[in-house]
Amino acid sequence: MNLFILASLIEPAIGLIFWTTITFILLLVLLGKFAWKPILNAIKTREKGIEDALASAERALNDMRELTSNNEKNLAEARAARDILMKEAREMKDAIIAEAKTKSQSEADRIMASAREQIMNEKNAAVAELKNQVATLSIEIAEKILRSELSSDEKQKALVNNLMKDVNLN
Repeated sequence: MNLFILASLIEPAIGLIFWTTITFILLLVLLGKFAWKPILNAIKTREKGIEDALASAERALNDMRELTSNNEKNLAEARAARDILMKEAREMKDAIIAEAKTKSQSEADRIMASAREQIMNEKNAAVAELKNQVATLSIEIAEKILRSELSSDEKQKALVNNLMKDVNLN
């Protein structure tokens, strides 16, 4: 008996199948009239929103790629400009150093020439002064010698005689 009860529970009756089918069809009609259109509209709206979001994301991605490309291009241009400025700065530095060397060399040459000229002038002045002193000393020595030689009358007569002999010989 237990088996019979269990078997009857598993086998569906014709009335149950009929009413289940009627209920299912009625449910489909009601859902089709009142629920399917709003659900399908909501799904279409959601689908359109997702498509719009994907398109917007694609545009944003393209814009980001373009911006990245532009940024890299600008960065390359900035690096090129920096390199040009650095090169110009190096050239200007080298030119300034060369100009300073040239100026300092010409100034050193001018100072050397001026120093040589001053040394020559001082040397000439020293030589002239030395000549003057030698001449003065020579005159003083000659004067003293002449005074000692000509201090007596005999020495004066002897000097005149010697000079006369020298004059006659020539």
